[in-house]
Amino acid sequence: MEKAKIAVVGAGPAGIAVGVEARAQGISPVVIFEKAETFCDTIQRLYRPGKRVDAVFRKMRVEPLGLCSFETESKEEFLKRMEKYIQDYALDIRYKTEINGLEKTDGTYRLRAGSEWVLEAPIVVIAIGIFGKPRKPDYPIPKEVRDRVFFEAPCECPRGGKVLVVGGGDTAAETACFLCEGCEEVYLSYRRPKFFRINPVNLQNLGKKAEEGRVKLMLNTDIDHLEAAPEGVKVVFKDGREMVFDRIYYCLGGSTPAGFLRSIGVEFEDSRPKIDKYYETNLPGVFLAGDIALEKGSIMAAFNTAHIVVKRILEKYGDLVR
Repeated sequence: MEKAKIAVVGAGPAGIAVGVEARAQGISPVVIFEKAETFCDTIQRLYRPGKRVDAVFRKMRVEPLGLCSFETESKEEFLKRMEKYIQDYALDIRYKTEINGLEKTDGTYRLRAGSEWVLEAPIVVIAIGIFGKPRKPDYPIPKEVRDRVFFEAPCECPRGGKVLVVGGGDTAAETACFLCEGCEEVYLSYRRPKFFRINPVNLQNLGKKAEEGRVKLMLNTDIDHLEAAPEGVKVVFKDGREMVFDRIYYCLGGSTPAGFLRSIGVEFEDSRPKIDKYYETNLPGVFLAGDIALEKGSIMAAFNTAHIVVKRILEKYGDLVR
């Protein structure tokens, strides 16, 4: 079986940063597994062209600790930056390979993809992020309207129609503003009475669109269920109101892949994986990096977790990776 010093699961910003930090310290081989066809899949797939990648998250600036850092830039600029890291540090990324099992044997870990054990490594860093699957509402989506309901922000703006965006974060705000370019009516439904998770730039842009009447804010509204309607999707709110839309975009974020972590033996506490201050789990030599390790994080914070993890690996497991 192929062997490596460090196996990394996930080729998002945190996974790539782990590879960069490890290779810079002379650790080799380091193998990164990515289930998608490309690196930073969430950004490539869910961010529309020109979307900002923010270095400052919720008004909090995170100072870089390691080799990876950036200032706020466009999606395209950020992806070029990450591609350069991959090239400069000759990162070995195995695309279209989803790791679904981990087993410890004889002082090392075996990683399984599908039904095959594909690699052995004494150290494993899991950096799969929280956006593996878009979060969906609790109520079912009627099959008759599933072609009108979306769980990803559109990369191209549809033309015409009355649309509803559901959510209260940055993605919801950006999606609503973006849809103004082509849609006749844009509504934004958020269950709280005011926004508190949107960064200042997005909040200002959304406020401007609302003042212009191009986005109609529906704060303190909660959806009860959806129904099929001859002219589109009927939305029934919990206060009894009913509205019909041509399309609905849910921007509810992602969910932590807790099932995978539990299946490999990672312990949880208060619905969060148990990790120490170096992001090591209860499994010796198994670390978390990026969003999956942070309650509230940013890309810069994800980069920093990678630096901390690799530094700890060298301190604690140097004899296994040198």
